[in-house]
Amino acid sequence: MPYEAGTRVKLTRDAQVTAGDTATRGGLPGPLFLAEGLAGTVMGSTTEAGRAGQDYLASFDQQIRGHRFDAFAASLIDDLRQNVARVGAVNAGAGARTTYRVRFDNGFVLDGLEEGWLARA
Repeated sequence: MPYEAGTRVKLTRDAQVTAGDTATRGGLPGPLFLAEGLAGTVMGSTTEAGRAGQDYLASFDQQIRGHRFDAFAASLIDDLRQNVARVGAVNAGAGARTTYRVRFDNGFVLDGLEEGWLARA
């Protein structure tokens, strides 16, 4: 069920606000989350073209991040990455989704929240 601007909503699960590993590398406390049930107001929405390819590419990058490979393995991995990107470009129209920008009562604003993360407050 789409939400219009001005609709009161609440989070249906905890939403991460900061990157998981960047804070801990600097000796700072861990990631910041907004708690399930936090209420806010929809500021706007965006319909994005299919992101399946981008999600696959991000998952691929996450799995190989931080590893060192010899030249041959790096070349194979680069070829695999390009294939994943090509498949994503072909399927760009599949899986279009609407995301929302929400200003929460505590002052935080999150952009890119999917409909499944929100419920009417």
